[in-house]
Amino acid sequence: MPQIWMTYDELGALCACGAMEARNLAINLSLDRRRSRDGATRVKLDLALTARFLSSVRESDFDLDCAIEALHNTHRQMAELLSPAELHNRRGVA
Repeated sequence: MPQIWMTYDELGALCACGAMEARNLAINLSLDRRRSRDGATRVKLDLALTARFLSSVRESDFDLDCAIEALHNTHRQMAELLSPAELHNRRGVA
């Protein structure tokens, strides 16, 4: 599972609350907190918050997912047009 670290403002945006409420949430959930090099305190998301974050990213990137799927389909169609000899000669080319 990836490690995702957020500032209190970012965590608040994820949880629909303010930065102070996010700080209290982090304390109540005993989440790891560290001061980063830029001076901001960041909170390491637990499994449930990470799942919520990834779900929000997935929902917001629906158009991106559609574009990626279209690229995969185009690639598959182009690969089907190549003969086996051409495919062998193009090995390693993306």
